Amino acid sequence: VFAVNGFLRVATALDIGLSTKCVVIPKEMGMCHKIGYSEMRLPNLMGHTSMAEVIQKSSTWQHLVNTDCHPHVGTFLCSLFAPICLDTFIQPCRSMCAAVRASCAPVLLCQGQPWPASLDCDRFPGDEDTCLAPLSKDYKHLHKVLPKPTCQTCPAVEEFFTHKRVLEVFCDSNFAVKVKLSKKRTAFEDQEYNIDCQVEFITQGSLLPYETQSMIQQWLLINEKCIERMSPTHRPMVYLLVGNIEEGIILVKQVYRWQRKDSQLTLATQKWRQHKCL
Repeated sequence: VFAVNGFLRVATALDIGLSTKCVVIPKEMGMCHKIGYSEMRLPNLMGHTSMAEVIQKSSTWQHLVNTDCHPHVGTFLCSLFAPICLDTFIQPCRSMCAAVRASCAPVLLCQGQPWPASLDCDRFPGDEDTCLAPLSKDYKHLHKVLPKPTCQTCPAVEEFFTHKRVLEVFCDSNFAVKVKLSKKRTAFEDQEYNIDCQVEFITQGSLLPYETQSMIQQWLLINEKCIERMSPTHRPMVYLLVGNIEEGIILVKQVYRWQRKDSQLTLATQKWRQHKCL
C-alpha cells in the first residue's frame, strides 16, 4: 500500500504515453525515500529527462524538506520530481500546493528566495480531479501541535559573560539548548550542516526534550544565515541557544559561544538546578 494513497482524489489524470519509463528512485534523492514507493517515472513532472538532472535539481530542495515547514512538503515535491510509477501521472492538487506554499514560502524568503514560478499552484488540477490532496483537517487533532520556529534576525554571538549574567537570562527564558554545529561536504558543494542538540532545560511543561531538540534544529535550518555566521570553518563549534516560546512561536534571544576553556556556561547550567529567580 503506497503512502500516497491517503492523499488521492478520484477522476482523470495525465496520460503517460509511451515516452516515460519506470526507474528506481536513486539513493541521492534522500527526501523521496520515505514517501511509500521506490520507483518513479522519468521524464518527471518538472520536465527533467535524465536522472543526473533530476538528482541535481531536486538536491536544492532537500534543505526545505529538512526544515519540516509543512507536513506534506516532501510528498508535494516528490510527486513532481519523482512521480509514482502508475498508469497515469498523479499530480499534486492545487490545494496541496497552496497549503505547502503558505507554510514554506516564508522559509524560502528567509533564505532570500521567492516561491518559484515553476511551482505556481495554478498549474495544478483542482481537487475534483485525480490528484494528491492534503489530508483531512482531522489529521491535526491526531498529532501534537508543537511551537513553530520562525524567520528572525540572528542574535549576536556572545563570547564574554559571567555565569551570574547567564542565570539572569535563564530566568527570563523558556529553554536553553546546547548545539554542536559542523559543516559537511555534499556532492554538489552546497553548504550543509550536522546539528547535534542537547537540552539543558525547558520550562514549557508539555514539551518533551526530543521535541525541543527537533524545534531548535528546525530553527537553525530556517535561519541558515545564523548557522553560517556561527560556523565559519569546518571545525565543530558549540553554542548555547537560549530563548522563549511565545504564542506558539520559538524565538532565540541569546547565543553563547561554549568554549572548552570557559567554565562560565558550565557553571551557569550546573547552578541553574538550584537557582531561585528573583
